[in-house]
Amino acid sequence: MPYIPHTDAEVQQMLQLIGVESIDQLFDEIPLQLRTDIDNIAVGQSEMQVQRKIAEKALLDGTPLCFAGGGAYEHHIPAAIWEIASRGEFYSAYTPYQAEASQGTLQLIYEFQSMIASLTAMDVANASLYDGASGLAEAILMAVRANRKAKSKCILMPQSVSPIYRQVVQTIVKNQGLTLELIRIEQTSGTIDQQHLRSLLESKQQFAALVIPQPNYFGSLEEVHQLTDWAHAQGALVIAQVNPLALAILEAPGNWGEQGADIAVGEAQPLGIPLSSGGPYIGFMACKQKLVRQLPGRIVGRTLDLDGKPGFTLTLQAREQHIRRSKATSNICTNQGLMATAVTLYLAFLGSDGLQKVAVACVANTQTLIALLAAEAEFRFPFGQGVFHEFVVELPVDVEQLLTELAQDDIVAGINLSASLEGSQYLLICVTETKTDDDLHFFAQSLVKACNTIKQGMTL
Repeated sequence: MPYIPHTDAEVQQMLQLIGVESIDQLFDEIPLQLRTDIDNIAVGQSEMQVQRKIAEKALLDGTPLCFAGGGAYEHHIPAAIWEIASRGEFYSAYTPYQAEASQGTLQLIYEFQSMIASLTAMDVANASLYDGASGLAEAILMAVRANRKAKSKCILMPQSVSPIYRQVVQTIVKNQGLTLELIRIEQTSGTIDQQHLRSLLESKQQFAALVIPQPNYFGSLEEVHQLTDWAHAQGALVIAQVNPLALAILEAPGNWGEQGADIAVGEAQPLGIPLSSGGPYIGFMACKQKLVRQLPGRIVGRTLDLDGKPGFTLTLQAREQHIRRSKATSNICTNQGLMATAVTLYLAFLGSDGLQKVAVACVANTQTLIALLAAEAEFRFPFGQGVFHEFVVELPVDVEQLLTELAQDDIVAGINLSASLEGSQYLLICVTETKTDDDLHFFAQSLVKACNTIKQGMTL
């Protein structure tokens, strides 16, 4: 695309429209020490010289030791994944409208669907969604459409679902007449309060579906079998919101309880997608065969052509662009093709054994760090230690102060849970396979040191 300059008048018109006084205001969140003063780049410098200057600035941003999770996770991505995904035939492909010209893309998406269906133990998966949060919203809309017997637009949404996911869901469904009933967590386990669930029956409140996160936002493992059977006994559907990597060692949603969850949804970022400052990511959705007609997006199928040769084609396109508006399930249109490519490559490279090894390494590293922190009397684990790779620790100091203190040592210590949990100072810590024993010991020591520094400052 050619570079098209704007006149000063055009620039001022655009700035006025969006309500800022200068272009610099658009970048005011970037720290001054990281900015490159364009005046310091002399006229006539070569491309190599300019790249060198920019690279030096980039190094100032640092490479922090990251223990934050909450839905986006730092995992090792084999170099081959993006070497292949960034090839022109994958990197520039968008949507497979012309099957005769898109067989490679269609086959890859077919493989993606097959792997997601296998991982979740579901019958069918679609060609992906924008991300896990919007995917959960689509799953909720799908459940209301599919569960006609309940005649309810109420969804039970546990507090143990990510607050960001809940906000996104609320934004998408609030204008469609759906209501989200927030289910409390049990204070000693950080999981769904089943007594609160039972109290809903006393009020004779009908609901279309129950959302069950696994692992949940606080890292705890829900009683998925019991919850699934309970929801089905009430005539409700079950939406499993899962971490796909955890499914390498945890029970797949399709096997929960007597009948399995009805819909499985989640964020596939842990499977070969870098953190990338928040995206792009990729959501996945799978379901039982009986619900396939309510599945949003598209499905790629394998077939035979007139010569009997195998080929791939779009077999289900349930959006309003392709069928009558009244029958459309959603206007979601993208298949996040590039992200689906990376996920498919990641799963193919690792295989089931490799995926399991990564998940086991996450668990082992997490338990090592928990043991190191448990040895310090000032740290408490309010929800226990039975987790996958995230856990909550109660701190003796203000969480925000601690995060600021550790940031000075180039450590991203976790997520402040003050907005999600009341009554104390809670930090959500994530540990993946990327951490070495040295990393874990350094982090534990740094955490103790930062707490002591803050407490000393409080006594002065």
